[in-house]
Amino acid sequence: MKYLDEYRDAELAQGLLEQIRRERKRPWVLMEVCGGQTHSIVKFGIDNLLPKEIELVHGPGCPVCVTPLELIDKAHAIASRPEVIFCSFGDMLRVPGSECDLLTVKSRGADVRVVYSPLECLKIARKHPDRQVVFFAIGFETTAPANAMLVWRAKQDGLENVSVLVSHVLVPPALEAILDSPWNRVQGFLGPGHVCAIMGYQEYEEICARFHVPIVITGFEPVDLLEGVLMAVRQLEEGRAEVENQYVRAVTRAGNIAARKIVSSVFRVCARKWRGVGPIPHSGYRLREEFEAFDAERRFEVGTIVTQESPVCISGEVLRGVKKPHDCLAFGIECTPAHPLGATMVSSEGACAAYFQYGRYQKVGVGE
Repeated sequence: MKYLDEYRDAELAQGLLEQIRRERKRPWVLMEVCGGQTHSIVKFGIDNLLPKEIELVHGPGCPVCVTPLELIDKAHAIASRPEVIFCSFGDMLRVPGSECDLLTVKSRGADVRVVYSPLECLKIARKHPDRQVVFFAIGFETTAPANAMLVWRAKQDGLENVSVLVSHVLVPPALEAILDSPWNRVQGFLGPGHVCAIMGYQEYEEICARFHVPIVITGFEPVDLLEGVLMAVRQLEEGRAEVENQYVRAVTRAGNIAARKIVSSVFRVCARKWRGVGPIPHSGYRLREEFEAFDAERRFEVGTIVTQESPVCISGEVLRGVKKPHDCLAFGIECTPAHPLGATMVSSEGACAAYFQYGRYQKVGVGE
């Protein structure tokens, strides 16, 4: 298959590994940002193939993982109302709140529906004018354009029974928070390919300049990731700190101009809380004032919900690249994908879920 088989080519991968071994002179710590990248790294054992002096740590790039617990509880409260049809992508249905997940809420009689596009909510709203249709709008910048289009179309079409529960988060402020942390170990990033396909990578140039760290925008297949590692290591060895684009088949510096325009017309930047991490300034989207009538939190007055994460969970340290999943005493015992305790086990893209799926229960020697 074009753009798949060639990026899983064993000879290409081996050649890149040999080149990394030749060019690496010092130890380096790199962070892959996207959860999809983490999944591929663990699935194909890329971290174990690299020289042991190159460590890959896992970033906060799983949108399901970082959706705050209190917002999930608000989703359950809204979905439980008899007048509501609550719509979501399927990956949120098994994410636990304080007491249960959306599937359990549905089993108790709530009208919870899986949609494959936010725009499906418009059809549902027209078909059920006497019901309130709410879409759970989560994700990074990647999903923001379609969610913005839902709100824009609802306003244009005069559909007053549509609203969105928004929990959009933005990658660049999260990277800055990681680099500002006194516990930071990250010296370079494999940047978020899907996010940059929408937003471009101009914002990351400022991060490179401020923190003097290389950022290589990288794809998701083994050859993508190994080439990204090589490009990052080469920069580090040469003392450079630039944004480089490995994922040229999908990403440009400016991104998708039309998508960025609809996002900026509907959303504005705000502070957001990240599950397992905490509040990060300027790291999320909320609806602009002219679209606030479509804000489900305002419409249903769910107010403030106080929650508490598991005291044994270390997902925040995993998301910041400080620890690995198998450093957690609860990993694979108290905490599993069927019964997750923390952020990084709640989604298949989370680092803990990937480690569990591929049997990474203990530390292994790498690059040996």
